[in-house]
Amino acid sequence: MGLSVFLSTRWLDDLSAIVGVWPAVFVIAFVAWVPGFMNAFLIGSILVDRRPPRRHVDRLPDVCVLVACYNEAANVRDTLASLARQDYMGNVEVVVIDDGSTDGTLALARECARKLSRPGLAIRVLAQPRNGGKARALNRGLAETTQELVVTVDGDSYLRPDALRKIVQRYLSDPPGTVAVAGAVLVRNSRENWLARCQEWDYFHGIAAVKRVQSMYHGTLVAQGAFSLYTRDALVQAGGWPECVGEDIVLSWALLETGARIGYCEDACLFTRVPTRLRQFARQRQRWSRGLMEAFGRHWRLLFHPRMTTLFIWWNLLFLPLDLVYTLAFLPGLVLALFGFYWIAGPMTLLVLPLAAIWNLVIFRTQKRMFQAQNLRVRRNLGGFLFYTLGYTMILQPVCVMGYAAELLRLRKSWGTK
Repeated sequence: MGLSVFLSTRWLDDLSAIVGVWPAVFVIAFVAWVPGFMNAFLIGSILVDRRPPRRHVDRLPDVCVLVACYNEAANVRDTLASLARQDYMGNVEVVVIDDGSTDGTLALARECARKLSRPGLAIRVLAQPRNGGKARALNRGLAETTQELVVTVDGDSYLRPDALRKIVQRYLSDPPGTVAVAGAVLVRNSRENWLARCQEWDYFHGIAAVKRVQSMYHGTLVAQGAFSLYTRDALVQAGGWPECVGEDIVLSWALLETGARIGYCEDACLFTRVPTRLRQFARQRQRWSRGLMEAFGRHWRLLFHPRMTTLFIWWNLLFLPLDLVYTLAFLPGLVLALFGFYWIAGPMTLLVLPLAAIWNLVIFRTQKRMFQAQNLRVRRNLGGFLFYTLGYTMILQPVCVMGYAAELLRLRKSWGTK
């Protein structure tokens, strides 16, 4: 951050002459200073990160997997087949909750339940009378099981054969007070188009890196609904999944507010299908942004808890002005720079390229080692990487701002399939 401040001194003088000192400080702080600190913190943390050892036991506790589905006829077979191939050393109960699908998902799930159930693996299918949202579907599944460990998996996902075993072992190995563990979510359909290719790097680099760093400081903020483990007692104490657009983040923050801890298992891998159409992608990321605002609205007291998690709560709070300044100041500044007005963006902006290269190299090497340990190979995706590095945020951050605005304006919310 100190380097960012030093390099921006002349920039601050020039911009202050046009808009005034404090507007210039605000813009430059959220274009350069805060991102500079965040990237330096993430790089330093990743370089010194050493994953804690995992307890190995001969017999694992019984577990229930909840699979909430809405119009997943194209994917539910693969999801249930991947659950049937788990090398889990214990009994697995799978509860599929069809949330009023209209594409035949319910019939396919019932067929898979008949074919795949066996001793040690019981698959049941529940049908909701109408589409009521993911939270309501998950709560119905929770009410139908008595298992102490509950795992959520999305209906369009594919689990590695060791994913369930590893996430439970991580929970058993984590410090006392851990009530949830987030798994690693990666992209399965990255070959479909350019948008999926970019998201492959977003999940592989951005999301995974942030969760890894958060877990280093016992500060994992979100046990995402796509793949996470929870204790039943913690879920019941929190009242289950709240009926809101960001049910996973709001539930996670409710757990954190009790003083509990959320862990992260970086090598319990699930591959999910990401949106391939820009409209789908925008809807999904707007829901995520709205979920963040819902979490702050319901659990703002976390900002003042005296624990390491609080650092990352404040970190997430900074996303709002970061996205706003990027969208309303930096992007227009790029347009102005094309016409020779270097008030916000200019030749000095190119200095972010080597910094971005360092960041991406550090996290790539870290993630590649994790893949190699599991006999996985990082796909060749240079085009996706280049656009992810240079242009992805030009789409992502304006979409996030739209999500914040939609939540502030109390616009209609829906689950959908993505």
